[in-house]
This record gives sequence, C-alpha cells and structure tokens, in this order.
Amino acid sequence: METELTGWTAEPGADDVEAIREVLLAVKAADGRPEVAEAGPLPREFAGGLHLLARFDGKPAGYAHLDTDGDSYGRQVAELVVHPDFRREGVGTALARELDAKAPESARVWAHGDSAAAAALAKGFGLGRQRELLILHVDVTGADWPEPVLREGLRLRTFVPGQDEEAMIAVNARAFDWHPEQGAFTVDELRAEEKQTWFDPAGFFLAENASGDVVGFHWTKVHEPVPGRFGGEPVGEVYVVGVDPGTQGGGLGKALTLAGLRFLRDRGLRQVILYVEGDNAPALAVYSKLGFTRFETDVQYGR
Repeated sequence: METELTGWTAEPGADDVEAIREVLLAVKAADGRPEVAEAGPLPREFAGGLHLLARFDGKPAGYAHLDTDGDSYGRQVAELVVHPDFRREGVGTALARELDAKAPESARVWAHGDSAAAAALAKGFGLGRQRELLILHVDVTGADWPEPVLREGLRLRTFVPGQDEEAMIAVNARAFDWHPEQGAFTVDELRAEEKQTWFDPAGFFLAENASGDVVGFHWTKVHEPVPGRFGGEPVGEVYVVGVDPGTQGGGLGKALTLAGLRFLRDRGLRQVILYVEGDNAPALAVYSKLGFTRFETDVQYGR
C-alpha cells in the first residue's frame, strides 16, 4: 500500500474538505488539538493558502496546509498532521517531501507537542528549531489571585461588540508589532471571532485612560472539554494580553491578567492555560509568580 496525494489546491472540493476534517478530528481525539468542529468551516489556521490531502489505502490519512500569505515577517508557514491510524506508515514523510518541494527556503513548519517523531522528520529534511511556543498551565483550585490594582487615571471595562474593534486592534498592532502572527490580526478577523460560539464579551477586558482611550486589553477564552485532555473538563485560557507601549509600566499588564484570571475562576473553571513565546523572559517571570508551569511546547522548524 502506498500514500496517495491529491496535489496542492487552493480550493479543496467538498469531499476533500470532509476528508481533511476527518483527519483533523482524529488528531484532535488523540492529541487534544487542533480545535475543529464536526461541521462548518475548517479552523482559521487552515483557511486560505494551499491544501494537500494524503490517502492511505484509499482512506484519509494526513493533511498539509501552507499559508502562502505568510506571517508578519513574510515567511510562509505550514501545518502537517497525520491521522493516528496511519502514523509510522510513511504518510508524514510523503507530505513533508511535497511540502519541501513547494514551500520557499524561508518557510517554517509547526510541530505541536514537540514529539520525537516530528523532530526526526524535521532533521531528515534539514530543518532546525527556530521558535518555541510554550503552553503554560495552572490549577485554579486554591489560587490566591488578588483584585487587580490600577494606577490613577485608568479603569477597566468589558468589550462592546460593534464599538471597540478598531480601538482594540490599534492597541494590538502596537503591542505586538514584533510578533509573527498576533501583530497582523485585523478588525475583520476580530469580527469573525465574535461569531464563534466560544466568544464572550464578558471575559474581554479593556483598560481605558482618563481620556477614554483604550490602552490595554485581556481577551479570555473557554475551551470545550476534550476527552483525555485536562481530565475532560472545560479549560480557560489567557487568550491575549496586550498593553500599548506608551502606557507600559505601573503594572497594567498584571492588572489585566488578574482581571481575566479571576473571571475564569469565578466561572467555575478549575484549569487555565496560556501560550507564551519561549524567549519572553519577562512574561514567563510574571506567569510563574501567578502559579503557571510548563505543560507542552510547540516548535516551529525551519532553515
């Protein structure tokens, strides 16, 4: 039996989309990610770009996606997943070979979970570790998170859909002008996220100055339970915390973080996660003091 590839396409047909979904759902059941629904559009990270489906013995076995728009630095970024039933059958190698031929030299490839198999596959194609994205975790039970304290002239309120998108995105762009993905987040993408079932403006905190300008935010998220992951319980996330560089200092970032954490705790959630760059020492120090420890590592490979 051999791996059969559909060929790269910008618009997979309905049958191929459902085959891709079948692969992603199986990977989610085994690994806890990606977040993919039983119906509807594929997750945002797989939107647009080019798609490559692999079949093994006629069954959906693997999938590669190449984001041809690229990140904020212009690097194309790829995702490659293999159905758990077809791992160690050469499916990953076949997809990686096609990806290597298609993507430019500057491209990066995500490996979620930092597995030995992914490391070996990357090494075989001459790819090295270029970026680490850490997933931190805290057990909320017994967490002693004090009320946020804001310096004079600042106040917290919650996000108002239809009103605050442009102000939030403006702060986000300034706060994350260095970040490969977050800095390019747009108003249209924010509005699309507002239509997701998990979106809750009550957990989206904004900091305003005395003039009413938005100078920081903390956007929280609640993940639906995934069997075998976090005890099958819903999990809160410190989704994004951003502070306008002109307002940094005075503990605003910590105050925003505490506001979101207390909101998630008050919802009855027992576990919270967050993603942070592995080389962001100041942020790691803050989260460590709040009780977070490393849970998983995502690795971006490249040349």
